[in-house]
Amino acid sequence: MKAILIPVKEFREAKKRLAPHFSSAERAALAEAMCEDFFAVVAATRCVERVFVVSKEPGALARARERGWETILETRQISESDSVDAASQYCAAQGVNVLLRLPIDLPLAEPQDIEAVFRKFDERLDEKFDGAPAAVLIPSRDGTGTNALLRTPPGLFPSRFGPNSFALHLAEAERCGARVCVLRNARLELDVDELEDLRGVRTHLRPGSATARWCNAHNIGDSGNCPVASDLSEERESEGR
Repeated sequence: MKAILIPVKEFREAKKRLAPHFSSAERAALAEAMCEDFFAVVAATRCVERVFVVSKEPGALARARERGWETILETRQISESDSVDAASQYCAAQGVNVLLRLPIDLPLAEPQDIEAVFRKFDERLDEKFDGAPAAVLIPSRDGTGTNALLRTPPGLFPSRFGPNSFALHLAEAERCGARVCVLRNARLELDVDELEDLRGVRTHLRPGSATARWCNAHNIGDSGNCPVASDLSEERESEGR
């Protein structure tokens, strides 16, 4: 069974690297806007049987329930890795054997990008290594972070989200003998942590999206530095051990 896992930090605790530029309330509103938009993208994604949201944020949990998704209520949030690993164990107990973790701060993501991750698993891993431990990783734009992580089984190796997580996840996958596919996807590689990230994606946002409205309200301009192809569809891959 294939599923998506979306960890959501409390909105008021999100995007602290933007604190020099925006108030706590403004950053919480941005997190909520990105959550709204990303949930809509996931809802339009085919090829997954279940969606899980792990959070203690009431707004995110309510939106998930409205869509008929399954929620995992946290009483505290220690770290994203802790949240994802605990939720992954829960998902495995529910019969999920292929789990894709995705964050909400991917404002350019489209349903076909998410579907491409599962398709790559089917094409490059599942058919050739049926039943064997495997992972698909999508790095961040600078190649140091992990913007998407698919694992089978879901608890294949511990999550290492944070600085240099991409190299750490690759090392964990190698340590447990998993087959690994690294997929480059222009839209999934672009997350939002800094002001320049917002400026870079601004003109590529879907018109009328909640994130676009937030950017308009806060006069976020275009830096001209977003290296995204006009069709935003480039995919590249490499296969590990």
